[in-house]
Amino acid sequence: MESERDARFPQLLRDLRLRQGLTVRELARRIGRSVGFVSQIERGLSQPSVEDVQAVGKALGVHSMYFLQQAAVRTHPWASRPQDRRTLGYAHGITDQVVSPALSRKFIMLETCLEAGAGFAEHNILDSDEQAGYVLEGVLELWVNDEAMSLRPGDAFQFASSASSRCINPGPGLARVLWIYS
Repeated sequence: MESERDARFPQLLRDLRLRQGLTVRELARRIGRSVGFVSQIERGLSQPSVEDVQAVGKALGVHSMYFLQQAAVRTHPWASRPQDRRTLGYAHGITDQVVSPALSRKFIMLETCLEAGAGFAEHNILDSDEQAGYVLEGVLELWVNDEAMSLRPGDAFQFASSASSRCINPGPGLARVLWIYS
């Protein structure tokens, strides 16, 4: 899902890397990826995975939400409308849209869309204490500490971000989840 908003990620990444005085080689080493991969991301030739964005955020000392750009200026700082939200498309059919009107509060709400077959590999969220979610559409297969559950619209979940977790949309249609991180 490439969009004009997705095109901002490469520039943000490059600007932050240069501001910190890092070479492409050093950033690649810190995130465990190749120099070519980082170069392709910075030139907008490849999209990072969710895990890549988290690793880059950690390596550069910023919350992974730093890379989500706002589409428009809001008139009310306590509310957001769909056309005003930050969006980032990742590799493998995953898109996050920031539903929260502000990133500076104690939690962040994301609407995560997963195309059929898309999912997150096993990971721990490094820049969050706890996470919860509410399935809006489709089916989400979720594993928390190797315990699996199939979640459908109206189902909710909550667990410590330090727990090992992974998920997938088994398809055939889109899965939409309101995801909350604290």
